[in-house]
Amino acid sequence: MKSDPVVLEIESLDLEANGVARHDGKVVFVRGALPGERVAAELVRRKPKFDVAQTIEVLRASCARVVPRCPHFGVCGGCSMQHLEPGVQLAVKQRALEDQLWHLGKVRAEVVLRAIAGPSWAYRYRARLSVRHVAKKGGVLVGFHERGSSYVADMRECHVLPPAVSALLVPLRELVGGLSIRDRMPQIELAVGAGDLIVLVFRVLEAISAADAQRLREFARHWQLELWLQPKGPDSIELFCDPQGRSPAEGAVSQLHYRLPEFGVTMPFRPTDFTQVNHRINEVLVGRALRLLDVQPHERVADLFCGLGNFTLPLATRAAAVVGIEGSSTLTRRATDNARINGLQQRCEFRTANLFEMTPDAWQALGRFDRLLIDPPREGALEVVKALAADTHKPARIVYVSCNPATLARDAGLLVHQGGFALKAAGAVNMFPQTSHVESIAVFEPADEESASAA
Repeated sequence: MKSDPVVLEIESLDLEANGVARHDGKVVFVRGALPGERVAAELVRRKPKFDVAQTIEVLRASCARVVPRCPHFGVCGGCSMQHLEPGVQLAVKQRALEDQLWHLGKVRAEVVLRAIAGPSWAYRYRARLSVRHVAKKGGVLVGFHERGSSYVADMRECHVLPPAVSALLVPLRELVGGLSIRDRMPQIELAVGAGDLIVLVFRVLEAISAADAQRLREFARHWQLELWLQPKGPDSIELFCDPQGRSPAEGAVSQLHYRLPEFGVTMPFRPTDFTQVNHRINEVLVGRALRLLDVQPHERVADLFCGLGNFTLPLATRAAAVVGIEGSSTLTRRATDNARINGLQQRCEFRTANLFEMTPDAWQALGRFDRLLIDPPREGALEVVKALAADTHKPARIVYVSCNPATLARDAGLLVHQGGFALKAAGAVNMFPQTSHVESIAVFEPADEESASAA
């Protein structure tokens, strides 16, 4: 839809980094606008209860506005906050966390933790890039989707990716454009490991030809990459060649891993496994989580939604015993291997269980835990929290790492109002600078410490 521009006064920022204004009695979400600004905007979508607008001119700029570093900002959907000073981005996320905790959970943290922050650029060590041949654009496009669209952005650089990965965007376009299956390769998964090893996983919907295989090997050798192929789902991936162009039959073995140096832990992983996108922030987050949990050498600890053991293995360097629980048997097998590689198999064990179907009886059957770490996906840990609320034997402390402030707030409300816990502390984690994504960490303890110790 097209409309005449309207002048709007921006009052606040929503969770998607859109400015919030009011016009003709309705809320308007304004793309590209910041609190305190006056903008001329075009209404691009009308709904019964709100409108969506696009900024076309900033008439009075916020003092927190900066010039976006990337020329694709505003079109590419990978970032939404490049026009906002990084320190203010962090403050916005901290406020968003506090607002969600209060409005959804009716809880406030006794202590607001200092936010965890790191580099604002070149931090993204994992990404999924879409691939599409678009004749009108002159060939193959490789990049993120355009904002609010299924179209692939015409990207030639990306400043949240490491420079060596950004430099691959145009060569990848040329590579895929020269393959016989260019129209059967819809995405490229990216992972960067320790030593700046770049790994690419090509999603292939049909077998590659001998000529395609040769081009891929030459590309890997030239750019010093590890290449994998994915013919079906994420678990179907297979190593194709190492940075020397060698296949597994020729002795190629994946070298992909990351490190947690504070704990002396090395974590091998496969490029489609879930790992945090920001390695530096992950190192700080694991350290912060363990210090907040304050595990004692004699204690038994649980790590729920443990994945590959990102928290479990560091915990095993501190506790007498750690139980990592995850819904995927593939991940628990890989986590068990990682424990063995790090010499921690005697202190930790991994179990496969659907934590989204946890019951009070199933929770009690796991035995008593002195402390608990929870790191769920965006859906949160509702059934786990319900089981904890019903349990008379409460852990001395819970550290909850969240990637969704709304589900954290829901779960925090249940722990506090029904489970007898107090929200001792909470703070934001800036895992994704330049985006509106909010990660956080929260600490819970039994509200009645005397009864908890007696139990």
